[in-house]
Amino acid sequence: MKVVILCGGKGTRLREETEFRPKPMVPIGPQPILWHIMKYYAHFGHKDFILCLGYKGDMIKDYFRNYLWNTCDISLSLGRQQKVKFHDRHAEEDWTVTLADTGAESMTAYRLKLVQRHIPKGETFLFTYGDGLSNIDINASIKEHKRSRKACTISAVHPAGRFGSLNVEPDGSILSFIEKPQVEQAYVNGGYMICDHSVFGYLPDDPSVMFEREPIERLLKKGQLHSYRHEGFWQPMDTYQETQYLNKLWNEGKAPWKVW
Repeated sequence: MKVVILCGGKGTRLREETEFRPKPMVPIGPQPILWHIMKYYAHFGHKDFILCLGYKGDMIKDYFRNYLWNTCDISLSLGRQQKVKFHDRHAEEDWTVTLADTGAESMTAYRLKLVQRHIPKGETFLFTYGDGLSNIDINASIKEHKRSRKACTISAVHPAGRFGSLNVEPDGSILSFIEKPQVEQAYVNGGYMICDHSVFGYLPDDPSVMFEREPIERLLKKGQLHSYRHEGFWQPMDTYQETQYLNKLWNEGKAPWKVW
């Protein structure tokens, strides 16, 4: 299936980073969070990506245009007959990446509408945001979507707690400390959606409309919205502290999304 990833927002709540680059290019370890999301989908066999670009989209274009330069050891011959040798192969050689300009000011519904031409009529596709990581079972969510026969299935996740969780004994002894536990009881939309092609019929030709509002409301009223409940790890990257937390998990070898 094709994977549509929203990459065009300005990320104003993460201005420490997004003043200089688009949010999907904020690094987790040595690579941008967008790379981590794409690697995760590729692990489940989904390697045909459509990136909805907007704010500072040229930086994302440059990253993929120079992907070999970014990922390989390189030898250069600096004589008159210049030569470049890339020494390494990489697991992304069978990826296809479509870089689609969807406007600097567009909201999420319009960004999706503008890439309709890249998705064949009748084809189901995957749809997510370029700023959140999870260990959701992508193929199990697709299976649930097919079973439901609804137009759109969203991942229902528990947001991480804002504070560490303590297991405290009566005498005050602390038995355990869990940073950002998945303890919230309510479910939220975690992205990682599956959409039938009919979803495009719910998208107005209006750059100011967010997918999460009018289109979702219409799908709900028509009985065409389903959910796949995920009880595991899910973490957005909305603040600088969350960026630090995701980097901490990666650097300590504890990243739940690293399955490749």
